[in-house]
Amino acid sequence: MSKNLVIVESPAKAKTIEGYLGKDFKVVSSYGHVRDLTKGDMAIDIKNDFKPTYEVSADKKNVIKDLKKLSKEAEMVYLASDDDREGEAISWHLKEVLDLNDQTTRRIVFREITKNAIENALKSPRGIDINLVNAQQARRILDRLVGFELSPILWKKIKTGLSAGRVQSVAVRVVVEREREIDQFKAESTFKVVAEFNIGKAVLKAELAKKIKTVEEAEAILKSLVGSKYHIKDLQTKPAKKSPAPPFTTSTLQQEASRKLGFSVSQTMTVAQKLYEAGMISYMRTDSVNLSNDAIQGAASQIISDFGNQYHKERHFKTNSSGAQEAHEAIRPTNFGRKSAGDDRNGQRLYELIWKRAIASQMAEAQLEKTTATISTNQESVLFSAFGEMIRFDGFLKVYMESSDDENDEDQKGMLPPLSIGDELNLNIINARESFTRHPARYTEASLVKKLEEMGIGRPSTYAPTISTILKRGYVVKENRDGKERSFLSVVLNPKAKGNEVSTSQQTETFGVEKKKLFPTNMAMLVNDFLVEHFPNVTSFSFTADVEKEFDEIASGGLEWADMIKSFYTPFHTRVEQTSNIDRSDIKVVRELGKDPASGRVVITRMGRFGPLVQIGDPEDGEKVKFASLRNDQFIENITIEDALELFKLPRTVGTFEEGEIVASVGRFGPYIRHASKFYSITGEDDPHTIDEARSIEIIELKRSTEANMIILDFEGTDIQVLNGRYGPYIKAGKKNVKIPKDKKPEELTLEECQELAAAAPEKKKKFAKKK
Repeated sequence: MSKNLVIVESPAKAKTIEGYLGKDFKVVSSYGHVRDLTKGDMAIDIKNDFKPTYEVSADKKNVIKDLKKLSKEAEMVYLASDDDREGEAISWHLKEVLDLNDQTTRRIVFREITKNAIENALKSPRGIDINLVNAQQARRILDRLVGFELSPILWKKIKTGLSAGRVQSVAVRVVVEREREIDQFKAESTFKVVAEFNIGKAVLKAELAKKIKTVEEAEAILKSLVGSKYHIKDLQTKPAKKSPAPPFTTSTLQQEASRKLGFSVSQTMTVAQKLYEAGMISYMRTDSVNLSNDAIQGAASQIISDFGNQYHKERHFKTNSSGAQEAHEAIRPTNFGRKSAGDDRNGQRLYELIWKRAIASQMAEAQLEKTTATISTNQESVLFSAFGEMIRFDGFLKVYMESSDDENDEDQKGMLPPLSIGDELNLNIINARESFTRHPARYTEASLVKKLEEMGIGRPSTYAPTISTILKRGYVVKENRDGKERSFLSVVLNPKAKGNEVSTSQQTETFGVEKKKLFPTNMAMLVNDFLVEHFPNVTSFSFTADVEKEFDEIASGGLEWADMIKSFYTPFHTRVEQTSNIDRSDIKVVRELGKDPASGRVVITRMGRFGPLVQIGDPEDGEKVKFASLRNDQFIENITIEDALELFKLPRTVGTFEEGEIVASVGRFGPYIRHASKFYSITGEDDPHTIDEARSIEIIELKRSTEANMIILDFEGTDIQVLNGRYGPYIKAGKKNVKIPKDKKPEELTLEECQELAAAAPEKKKKFAKKK
């Protein structure tokens, strides 16, 4: 029997730590939180200072039973959950549930899982920090109160099954408002004039210093340059420096992993959690950019060893976030000498990103040389400029270059060919191309996290769950969307086209292609508008940020948690009671678009049972009402009568296949194609309004292939089949799915064996609704 019991949250963490400790220590896992607020509306006693009632989760009862037995046998119990508010709360709940006493229970914390860190933590144990527990408890109680009181209001006034939350509703509002900014955006066009000169085998590109507003002005400038000579009028060379970014916080790791690796926010946290539990990186939930002295020395040794003294420069970064805890560290490797994180590909990619960023933060600046060449023409007022950049010393760029979310970023400038003042240049072509201002960029998961962090909304532990929640609840979708086609003008000066040097042509381009962007749904817009109107505090950016600051105050012992909840809840609950009296008909959920030219009946758009739709006619007219679903990129608030009428062109005949017609349409469960009385779902980027014959045949043949591979045995004349399923082969007997014993080969089963196994399998229990 071990003298000391160490309790952590996860089995992986327990396994790593047990490898560092001797036979006097037993390390076990609580498998996360062991208890939570009870279900229903009795969890919080509002009249008794919001006293919470907790219960042990059903799936944790055996875990608690085992932990109680082990804790009674141990001389000392160490609670070693994560070093943050959530971890502190887990330790407090364990102490309460296991009935541990202060004399034989200690709390230990560490920011990395290394032998040295664990041993140091054991040398300096402490009690549970009740202020951190109260901060987590206040967040949990407040979020429960908001959800439990707001969601029923949405059910009554808008639609059953909707939900609202203190942080999720603000995140949805950010996405909705960006979509409306984009809808209201009016693109303006200008002409960018670029000249190309041949210098030996090199090409020099130079831009006119100013943007041109009209095609007439562009044509006039290019005509004035017919027959012009071009010379290097001036060369300016200036030294420049580029400094490395600080090591990762939770937010910046999520952003960079999205840009460089294509990871979602939740995927980044899952992979980082595994790296942390394996002892590879420091704790991954942090808003600090600070590095410990040991880490700084470790990075220095590795830099000098790998690259030499000239590449090293010690740096100390300071966190700008007011709520950040400087005692915590940025995300970094636990050992800079370790270049590999094991066999998992995603684990290795993320570890390499963390290693490079942390190492680069302790490296010398890159020394650059920036050159600007000014080119004269026969028109004194028309000057071109060419820009170049040369790296004199790469410094930290040898290891790492930070990415950007800015879609308007120009490519990094390259080197200019050798030039001298007075050189005459040989013109190849000048192109004045019409370009358009871009609307504000839609959010990706990572850029939404960045926005929330800038606004002070949420903390490192809440970013990923917030994004997952708004996606899971259907307020926001993450999609790729095709761009649209538009025309642009191009004015070209070609010195080789004698007599027709300047020509203007109209061309087309595709713009607005979106990759993995967040789009609000119609329901998000409807719910957001309702909450903004009736619960302005809940969806207020500044108010939500202030609440986060109050949680920070509770964590530092500067504010009583019950007082903070009361100051929020009292006006909030009053608002809930007032809103309950609003007539549902006052909430604008129907919009009239105009009249159908063919029938003269009214066309409206509204939210239906299965999503947003347009409707021709009214049931009271006595005639049959027509319905059509909106496309993913259409909104109730701005769809036009023209767009609405287009939707009624479904179902449409796409083509033929095997002498049968292919029809595309939208049904209760979404878009589909129909062929030979069979239905094939259309998903992803396919649209029933635009899908063609070739793509439809591809979908049909793919499903046929999948179904063919799914069937192992098919006993004709019976309802029994042996199929390949998601979790392996199984028997399908009518409506019953039956497991196949391990000693049986699926492909060798007989009909009689299948019938016997099906008869022996238990019937599914019928679910009955509980009586109210």
